[in-house]
Amino acid sequence: MAKPWIWAFLGAFLVWFSTIVYTGGTGAGAILSAALSFATFSVIVGIGQMYVITLGPGNVDLSIPATMTFAGAVSMKIMDTQDPMILPGLGIALLCGTAVGIFNYALIRLLRIPPIIATLSSSFLVQSCAIAYGRGLKIKPPELLADFTTVKIAGLPLLALCVIALAAIMSVVLHRTVFGRSVLAIGQNPRAAELAGVKVGFIRFATYTQSGILAGLCGYLLAGFSGGASLNMGAEYLLASIAVVVIGGTSVAGGFANLPGLWGAALFMFLLVTMLNTFGLSAGIRLLLTGVIIVAVITLAGGRRNNH
Repeated sequence: MAKPWIWAFLGAFLVWFSTIVYTGGTGAGAILSAALSFATFSVIVGIGQMYVITLGPGNVDLSIPATMTFAGAVSMKIMDTQDPMILPGLGIALLCGTAVGIFNYALIRLLRIPPIIATLSSSFLVQSCAIAYGRGLKIKPPELLADFTTVKIAGLPLLALCVIALAAIMSVVLHRTVFGRSVLAIGQNPRAAELAGVKVGFIRFATYTQSGILAGLCGYLLAGFSGGASLNMGAEYLLASIAVVVIGGTSVAGGFANLPGLWGAALFMFLLVTMLNTFGLSAGIRLLLTGVIIVAVITLAGGRRNNH
């Protein structure tokens, strides 16, 4: 099988099928609809994380959860539940993400701090700003934004359809544009890429900034979806943003990425938790089995990738 990301979709189908067999077919459509809704946010931040990881070993953005919280808190407070402020609020969220991305790269480039340390350090500063600005209160979104993030068309979440289109565009960017091919080239061999004329520093800067922008967008949309911005809204997306990238078939060694796998991985992770909850297993057993199954899928995808 030449496409390692297919394993993520296969895993998602198997856990969904196991769940509906256990429930006798009850709620099969509702489970899929919920999976699409919640997977959407993992895919948004997963796209940014995937580009960063594709740059090569050591590249990872650990500031994503804090960026989501910061962008969500600032944009919600500025919109103040007013529908006419939705677009300005979106602009503010994207600016927050841009600022964090630039700050991350500044730490990496100017202070020569490894990306994992730089983005972890900046996450503490960004989270502190979110706490100071939001004062720990859950700030509600405008009604129109809440409706947009939760509305469904023919049973399919509109937001998920929009993010499917976004993923398709970013896949074209990755494989068909100078920027995307430069990211892949740097991941394969930074020195060779530089000798070939790739502006390595600028591409890394753009990639970390892009990750920040997508995290800001995700924070904005998640705040609308969940009824407001809160200080822990991005917590689960630290693991999720990395897991969907790896499970989806992207190489942690850099130089190889595949965007469709992000959707398969995000659906797989949500459906896996749903299945274990449906089976009525204890929290400890659920965590253990979740870890074992995720490792198994990563191993299968990684083994296939190495063979090709």
